[in-house]
Amino acid sequence: MSLHPRVVVCLDVKDGRVVKGTRFKGLRDVGDPVELAARYEAEGADEIVYLDISASREGRGTLLDLVRRTAEVLFVPLTVGGGIREVADIGQLLRAGADKISVNTAAVGEPELLSEGASRFGSQCIVISVDAARSPTNGWRAFTHGGSVPTGLDAVGWAAEAVQRGAGEVLLTSIDRDGARTGYDVELTRAVAELVPVPVVASGGAGEAAHLRDTFVNGMASAALVAGILHDGLTTVGALKTALADWGVDVRLTSPVPGPVGEAA
Repeated sequence: MSLHPRVVVCLDVKDGRVVKGTRFKGLRDVGDPVELAARYEAEGADEIVYLDISASREGRGTLLDLVRRTAEVLFVPLTVGGGIREVADIGQLLRAGADKISVNTAAVGEPELLSEGASRFGSQCIVISVDAARSPTNGWRAFTHGGSVPTGLDAVGWAAEAVQRGAGEVLLTSIDRDGARTGYDVELTRAVAELVPVPVVASGGAGEAAHLRDTFVNGMASAALVAGILHDGLTTVGALKTALADWGVDVRLTSPVPGPVGEAA
């Protein structure tokens, strides 16, 4: 587990371009994945995540090429998810240069994918992606297919089972908060973090540096995923980390790089 809380930048990729929406809808083009990945690394991102949200067989070759090109310029870890259906897909992405793979839909349908992947490649390579929405009654429910298909599974319980089956990290996205910039679902993040012995990456809702602080301090997250506020130029990774450090959060600070490093939005 990382000694420092990590700031992870997520790039949602569709047809070879980075897109962003709200609650997984209303997608807009925000740029070239390789250029953005390199820029965010220079700003101080601890990791980069690619999520192939089109996840089509037709796009698989495009994604593999994108991973290869990104791995050539990136030094921080790269996680790739979307459209992974079998162990062979995991191997392809790792050979293309990914450090970790993230799986959601296929793991719900075939949980053995987690154990087989961990057995072959190591649990450190396997990330279980859990898209969760609050239940009208109690707790949270897990969704697949980009947050569109309810599974009926308790999201917290499913995350714990996935870790038992071999996942070495949990990428936990609040569908309710995704793109809303109102803060992470700290209660959800803490519920999972208290239950599993592996890192939990909080996702969905980042609007300002204080939201990252809350998910680290109160949500027990090992990492916070950020996307829209960076794509829209509201802040930078460096600004977020500077603010976190000022609050006493032990983030990894990098050497100054060209560009704005003012107060976080």
